[in-house]
Amino acid sequence: MNTKELDKKYIMNTYGRYDVALKSGKGCVAIDENGKSYLDVSSGIGVNSLGYCDDGWVKAVTEQLGTIQHMSNYFYCSQASELARKLCTLTPFAKVCFGNSGAEANECAIKVARKYSFDKYGEGRNEIITLRDSFHGRTVTTLSATGQDVFHNYFFPFTEGFKYAVADNFESVKALADDKTAAILIECVQGEGGVNILSKDFVKAVRRLCDERDIVLIVDEVQTGVGRTGKLFCYENFDIVPDMITVAKGIGGGLPIGLCMCTEKLANVMQPSTHGSTFAANPVVCAGANYVLSVVSDEKFLGEVNKKADYLRKRLLGLDGVKSVRNLGLMVGIELDGRDAHDIAAKCVKNGLLIITAKNLLRMLPPLNISCSELDEAVAILEKTLMEG
Repeated sequence: MNTKELDKKYIMNTYGRYDVALKSGKGCVAIDENGKSYLDVSSGIGVNSLGYCDDGWVKAVTEQLGTIQHMSNYFYCSQASELARKLCTLTPFAKVCFGNSGAEANECAIKVARKYSFDKYGEGRNEIITLRDSFHGRTVTTLSATGQDVFHNYFFPFTEGFKYAVADNFESVKALADDKTAAILIECVQGEGGVNILSKDFVKAVRRLCDERDIVLIVDEVQTGVGRTGKLFCYENFDIVPDMITVAKGIGGGLPIGLCMCTEKLANVMQPSTHGSTFAANPVVCAGANYVLSVVSDEKFLGEVNKKADYLRKRLLGLDGVKSVRNLGLMVGIELDGRDAHDIAAKCVKNGLLIITAKNLLRMLPPLNISCSELDEAVAILEKTLMEG
C-alpha cells in the first residue's frame, strides 16, 4: 500500500485531505512522494513561520536532540526558562505557562481567568464571553468557547459558562457582561472565522469595559502571533495590552507548542497542581521556539513582513476574479468573485500551489521570510488557476 492507501485504511477520517502526500521541503517549497514541487503559502496553517527546514532552526533543534530530548516538569529546563525570559522581556507580560497546542493554551487561560475570579469574588463569577465566528480549539471546552454553531454538535454535553457576542459590536458585548462574567476572550483577527479583522475602536472599548469591571481580557494569538500580522503580537496593532494572550503555531516553527502569557495581575494565580502537561516545555521544542523568536522579534524582519504584505495585497487586487482582499500583515483572506474557494484551492494544488481556505475565502499564511519573487510565483499560479475556471 502507498501512503494514501495506508492513511485511508488506518487513520481516522477527521480531515478532508488534498490529494498530495508530502515527503520533504525547504524554504517555501514542498516536494511530494512523486517528486513534484509545490510553492506552499499555507505554512502548515501558519506553523512553519520560517518555512520548511530553516538551517538555523534545524541546527537548534538537532543540537538539543543530542543533549536531552525530554525531562519531567519537576525539573528545571534551561531552554524553557530562556524562552520565557525572552517572551517576558519582549512584551508587557510577567509569566508564561507552557503547553502543546493552541487549544491547550486557551484551556490554560480559561482556567487562570476562572481561578482569579474565584479567588477574588468566590463561586458563581465564572462565565466567559467570546465572539461569533471565533475559533479557539477542538477540545470539548474550547469548542464550547468557539462562537460557531456548526461546532456545537455531537459531543454533548459541552462545557457550560460561555456566551457569544457579535464581533465588532460593542453593545452586544456590553449587554452580555454582568456580575457573572470572569473574562472576555477574543481574536483580534478571526482566522478560521474568515480572516475578520476587528476594528481598533471595538477592541479598545472591550479593554475599557474589562478595566472598569475587573474582567480578564484574553486575546487568542494562536494564529495571529509571532510576526504574522507585522507586529510581534497582533494586539500591538490595536493599542491595548491584554491581561493574557495565548500563543502556539508559528512560535514552534514546526514543532508542537502552546503557551499562555499573563500580566503581573495574574502572575500568582496558579499554584502547583492547578495545571500541568507531560510534554509541556519540552526542551527540543523550546530550542526551536527560541530560534524562531530570535529571528522574528527583530524590528527589521517585522518591517520586511509589512512590506511584503503590502506588495502581496496589491498583486492580488490586480487579479481578475478577486473581489477583495483583507489582511493584516501576512495573514491574508481573498474573497473571490462568484467562485467557490474550496474548488479553486484544490485546483491550485494541482497547479503547484498549496493554499487553504477560511469560510468562503482563500487564505494565505505564507512563511514570514518568503521572498517577493516567490510571492510573484504564487500570484501567477493563482491567476492561472482562476483563468482556467
